[in-house]
Amino acid sequence: MIWNDNMAAGTDLSCPFTMLEGNYENVLTTEDESLDSLKQLTSGKPPRHLSTVQHCVISARLLPATDSESDGATNGSNSPSDEKLEFMPVFRSGCCAERGPKHFMEDEHICIDNLVYHLGNTTDCPSPGAFYGVFDGHGGTDAAVFVRDNILRFILEDSHFPVSMEKAIKSAFLKADYAFADACSLDISSGTTALTAVIFGRTIVVANLGDCRAVLGKRGRAIELSKDHKPNCTSERLRIERFGGVVYDGYLNGQLSVARALGDWHMKGSKGSACPLIAEPELQELSLTEDDEFLVMGCDGLWDVMSSQCAVTIARKELMLHNDPERCSRELVREALKRNTCDNLTVIVICFSPDPPPRIEIPQTRVRRSISAEGLNLLKGVLDGNP
Repeated sequence: MIWNDNMAAGTDLSCPFTMLEGNYENVLTTEDESLDSLKQLTSGKPPRHLSTVQHCVISARLLPATDSESDGATNGSNSPSDEKLEFMPVFRSGCCAERGPKHFMEDEHICIDNLVYHLGNTTDCPSPGAFYGVFDGHGGTDAAVFVRDNILRFILEDSHFPVSMEKAIKSAFLKADYAFADACSLDISSGTTALTAVIFGRTIVVANLGDCRAVLGKRGRAIELSKDHKPNCTSERLRIERFGGVVYDGYLNGQLSVARALGDWHMKGSKGSACPLIAEPELQELSLTEDDEFLVMGCDGLWDVMSSQCAVTIARKELMLHNDPERCSRELVREALKRNTCDNLTVIVICFSPDPPPRIEIPQTRVRRSISAEGLNLLKGVLDGNP
């Protein structure tokens, strides 16, 4: 693992974490309440309280990191759009893998924060670049280890790299599947899911095959960058049934808990033949901005007991306290074990800045009240003594 020299590990922030996103403005309406209370005045009954709060206005703003940044924004030297254009992520990661309650550990993972340093002069790789992967094996570790050791090479050596990353990654997954089938010394009946993230500059491409998941932390909000390929998912079930498979009790052909996987050649038949179990990943590409703080990649052992938003909330709070992605990944694993996960656990946390996530300040709540014309006339009558 390559750590960036200017990372701010060990930073201690005393402010507790609060998750807010953007500005939210809702108008308080007490029209019916006030009208009813005014009627009680005219009938001689004591009025009820008129200020029952139904909605409130909440806005959030990020505290400036330094005085110099505030001065720059005031002087107009850097507009928000210029800052977004100038943003360049700094990659630093931490990972944690635990066997959990299972008898064997079948997960594998890979973390490369600096691809150019890792590869040397062996390939014409864009800079800066990074690569991460989580591989959840089943039926043994052969498939997961093989894919971990070879998937990056297949991507970089593909004829479409780096012009068309989507074609290069999809081709690499298929080549890895076929190459594993030809590996006579390995148990080709073993299988694995695969979740990878390739990052060059500000562009990140996430490829997923199976039920691992990648979740982006965007100013405290969870953005899922992958979809779980479960057999009982409607689109997956329809595809499985179209190619002659069945979904029984949530399992493909009653055997496999995922709808897509590498390996498992005892379920696929010959190469190139149509079958219910496929090795085609789904991809999502986006351009990172300064709002994108970190990425959480994990196997289903994490997501079986934790929502995407919960993981982002925990990760952000941890990073605000110590700014250490490895400690953050350990905390996510620890929390999943507390919640009695039944599977192996592998978690990677990738940060895109050397600094911890900023604190969020909540200003005083503002309230708006309104009253209808009828209520206004009734109030006027009461004040004039003409109910």
